[in-house]
Amino acid sequence: MEPVEINAGAWYLRALRADDRVDDRPALADLGEHRPDHVSQAAAHWDSETLFTWAVCEPTTGELLAEVTLDPQTRAIAVRARPGHEPAAQTGADAVARFAEAMLS
Repeated sequence: MEPVEINAGAWYLRALRADDRVDDRPALADLGEHRPDHVSQAAAHWDSETLFTWAVCEPTTGELLAEVTLDPQTRAIAVRARPGHEPAAQTGADAVARFAEAMLS
């Protein structure tokens, strides 16, 4: 499956990125994620439909504020937020729950 973008009101959710335009790795480091292949692994999980990962972003800058994952088999949702961005993370998790209900039924 191709990564799905989700509009979540004040925030938007997109696939993780590490390219010449956007590099989520510094923000992921704030979440405690230091694996250099985390972004590429997230993309591989989308391709294999084993785990869906979104960056919860500030819409004007694209800055990653939180990360939300969805296991499509169990529908388990996991969230981690940069300090001070817990509301964005919760909004993202709620949007992913709606996605799961609509798309995985």
